[in-house]
Amino acid sequence: MMVAAEGVRAELCKDVGNAEGGLVRIARWWLVLAGCGMAVGQVASDGVKLRRNYQEGEVVAYKMTGVNESPSRDFRYQAHARGVVRREASGVFVEELGWNDLKVQGEGFALSPESEAFREPLSLDPGYRLAVPNLSKVQPVLIGPITDLLTFYADVQLAMRQAELRRAGDHVVVKHGVPNSWADGRRTLLGQDSVDFDLTLVSVDEARQVAKLVVKHVPPAEPQIKLPAAWMAEPVGAAKNNWVQVQTVEGGGFLGEIGEESFEADIELDRATGKILSATLDNPVEVKERKCEDAALTACGEATRYRIVRQITLTQE
Repeated sequence: MMVAAEGVRAELCKDVGNAEGGLVRIARWWLVLAGCGMAVGQVASDGVKLRRNYQEGEVVAYKMTGVNESPSRDFRYQAHARGVVRREASGVFVEELGWNDLKVQGEGFALSPESEAFREPLSLDPGYRLAVPNLSKVQPVLIGPITDLLTFYADVQLAMRQAELRRAGDHVVVKHGVPNSWADGRRTLLGQDSVDFDLTLVSVDEARQVAKLVVKHVPPAEPQIKLPAAWMAEPVGAAKNNWVQVQTVEGGGFLGEIGEESFEADIELDRATGKILSATLDNPVEVKERKCEDAALTACGEATRYRIVRQITLTQE
């Protein structure tokens, strides 16, 4: 379910590293939201009602920082998103956010006219269906911030759809597990991951009027990814492998990768408005890879292991 054109995707992979995980998990999350079908706001009078109370013309502004580290890359960015809330003819509220003041590796990064004109539609309105925007005209380096912000909105919207989350300590698991693909059939022959959603309303601070959510994306008990070779069945981490990728190698051969992916989003919401106040994302992937001569991944060299770590911080401005 990759949405960027191949050229955009290739440049993003070069700049960011684990681009596949970022875009695919976003596509996965909003599709889960779209098909969730759970009641919204049906809670007891003495419980918390997680909902977003929009005001037309309301200003929304965030600062986001991101780190993507692996043995071969250390990519860091800082970006600002700012926009206003508009009300559609249907009555649904939508935030339209533009991106500016981008820094990459600590240095200012000039945005193209197309990137400056881009507006990202987001909403926590229960009547709005989140979607990956058209990223074909923005600079590849901006795709990370755009999809990372969508990540947080998707998690909060999923939480707002869970009627069980009404008091501090309430916890619900949304089973999903269905594999999601980012294979393009050319460079990436196989790319899948599989997760369930674990949500907790950690606390409700009445004095500060802040509710804290923790949303975890965890390996299912039985991940449904395709394993093309027997050596991929051995767990890389503590849980069963839920992330797999097979790519062609320049000059010939194939690269097989298997791993365990999970992450935790810690999100603070304004109790009065439901607006996201702050959020952090910790997204590690434990990976084992082997370079192979054949597409079946049977004639392979020794395995090497590495860790991808993505850490994102969002603060309201």
